Amino acid sequence: MKKTLYIKNMVCPRCKNVVNAVMQKFDLQVTDIQLGEVEVLANENINLIELNELLKNEGFELIFDREKQVVEKIKAYLLEYLEKIEFLNVKLSDYLATKTDLNYTYLSKIFSTIENTTIEKYFILLKIEKVKELLSYQELSLSEISYQLAYSSVQALSNQFKKITGITVSEFKEQANKNRKSLDDLH
Repeated sequence: MKKTLYIKNMVCPRCKNVVNAVMQKFDLQVTDIQLGEVEVLANENINLIELNELLKNEGFELIFDREKQVVEKIKAYLLEYLEKIEFLNVKLSDYLATKTDLNYTYLSKIFSTIENTTIEKYFILLKIEKVKELLSYQELSLSEISYQLAYSSVQALSNQFKKITGITVSEFKEQANKNRKSLDDLH
């Protein structure tokens, strides 16, 4: 029998690999793995408490609450949207509604209640962390980063960066410690 497990803090491909390894350690056969969820072949007798402890040791956690599961899916879709943003011609709200098959107003309400911030504010924090990441690599110009992340201009990116971080892009580039946040620590 297939069972879907919802997992908090799965935010990248490496996370999927770690969760997959935990499932194998627990003798569960993974049939599908996506950000935020794993489908396994299992009988009714999975010791979820023990599995959750193994996941917690790796920085993850099982999610049992339906609304929290929806929030984790939203976060996964926000990351997906961010990676494709320069190629997409669809509003964020429409993208999330389509991906989840749920009304955006409902998604927004649940997200705000659980995360104490709006989807839009959370997405801006994601974008700023992506800007920090790209700046740290020193491979793209600010203009290229601005284009890749669908900012209307370099000035718009710079203004938002300063508003969120409290420092300018130039000041960030000069810092030895780039002070980036883990994606699961964004609020």
